[in-house]
Amino acid sequence: MRKLITLTLLAGFVFAASVAFAHTPLCSCFDNGDGTVLCEGGFSDGSSAAGVKMYVKDSSGNVLLEGQMSENSDFEFDKPEGDYTVYFDAGEGHVIEIPGSKIVE
Repeated sequence: MRKLITLTLLAGFVFAASVAFAHTPLCSCFDNGDGTVLCEGGFSDGSSAAGVKMYVKDSSGNVLLEGQMSENSDFEFDKPEGDYTVYFDAGEGHVIEIPGSKIVE
């Protein structure tokens, strides 16, 4: 019984530690006013978004452009015609969708 209680407490501490180290993805995109869009990303714990996958999709979900965040945690691209959405994809549970209509100068 004592072993079971010890294992249960250990599991609780491990879970609590994993929650404490969780981080939330952050991404903002801005229309540069010159036909390009700049996105900047990172995580709430201050870690870099370098290498995070980026996608630009049209209103039908077709990929117009794909790339990744630079070593400076930014991603710049030519603004597409029509409706589009930018995806910051840092993996399961860490995806941000930004509609083009929300990207302003």
